[in-house]
Amino acid sequence: MRQCYFCSQNIQEVDHKDPELLIRFISSQAKIIDPRHTGTCAKHQRKLAQAIKQARFLGLLPFVRR
Repeated sequence: MRQCYFCSQNIQEVDHKDPELLIRFISSQAKIIDPRHTGTCAKHQRKLAQAIKQARFLGLLPFVRR
């Protein structure tokens, strides 16, 4: 099992204004990747999903890819 990226880097808050970090956790079709594949813990997966949704709303990340 992979270790949570955010726990290992000691990151408490996931920033929605950092698309370079968030893009690592979305698929090629712009879907949020399952935590079983990324190794993200439940606490950070919830924060990550919320940050991705906020970034999409602000136009920093795409809703879908063509």
